Amino acid sequence: MLLSYVNTQLRDNYASLDEFCSSLDVSRADLEAKLSAAGFDYMPEINQFR
Repeated sequence: MLLSYVNTQLRDNYASLDEFCSSLDVSRADLEAKLSAAGFDYMPEINQFR
């Protein structure tokens, strides 16, 4: 569910993960760690987690 929400927000509303995290006052490191633990990594060239 988190992955779907984040990727949808990145696709529709934010140009980068930094912009997303800053806007929502979320730690980028914490978000990346949580999604990485589930097997997903951020790919800046497509602005999505895969």
